[in-house]
Amino acid sequence: MELKVGLKNSVAQVVTENDTAVAVGSGSLKVLATPKLIALVEKAAADLLEKNLSPELTSVGIAVNVEHTAPTPVGMKVFAEVEILEIAGRKIIFEVTANDERGEILRGRHERFIVNREKFQSKADSKKS
Repeated sequence: MELKVGLKNSVAQVVTENDTAVAVGSGSLKVLATPKLIALVEKAAADLLEKNLSPELTSVGIAVNVEHTAPTPVGMKVFAEVEILEIAGRKIIFEVTANDERGEILRGRHERFIVNREKFQSKADSKKS
């Protein structure tokens, strides 16, 4: 398969205590934390690209602009879906949505950049003190 506008991917998970705002330090309630929801969206996008790139390539997240519109309690299943909206060279722009068992909980955009796996890791490692 090759990358093209309109490609979609989805992932799902059940919210656990470790996924709550209280557990990750982003709030004081036992509801799905926004950082955990963003991570699920990024996983859906990264997995889609990984399936469609040659082995020496991978992608890195470069931008997230989302609205987390409703709370999700522990024990409820969450579904994140991404769709490629635009391909601009090595930058891929996704429309992202997420729902729980009651309806929409997130919408927005996510951008990823395609990089050479070894070169990128080497560059990151060279910045170690």
